[in-house]
Amino acid sequence: MLEIFTVAFFGHRYIDNMFKVEELLEEQIRKLINEKEYVDFLVGRNGEFDQCVSSTVLRVRKNVRDDNSALVLVLPYPTAEYLNNENYFHDYYTDIEISHAASVAHPKSAIQIRNREMVDRADLVICYIEHEKGGAWQTVKYAIEQGKTIINLSNF
Repeated sequence: MLEIFTVAFFGHRYIDNMFKVEELLEEQIRKLINEKEYVDFLVGRNGEFDQCVSSTVLRVRKNVRDDNSALVLVLPYPTAEYLNNENYFHDYYTDIEISHAASVAHPKSAIQIRNREMVDRADLVICYIEHEKGGAWQTVKYAIEQGKTIINLSNF
């Protein structure tokens, strides 16, 4: 049976040094693709870090290997951006999931519910957290409480 290793990504909405973050991400993603049998990369679409993760995963898959990993967009609910551009989304991401629990929750809590579901599924959490505030920090704090392995790229 295929052993799937799941990685969830969380980071601040705005990133100061995008080039440095991309470099660090590329190193981690390349290592995972080379070492694991199959990797599910779970990502949202809520800021610069998420966009950076998605483009880096796609680049590494193209340049290294694309047959043992998937880039999975996990949405808290069907966004207008997704509904208006479904074909583009399905061309860009390997798979798109919509969190049922988040989609029926109050919109203000939907992203946090989705994030916790991603953490619960993850074998590894890769984040870029520079300060202990905001939604990304709340999610990583939850991951710590769940005993997840965490790599914070801002520590490199």
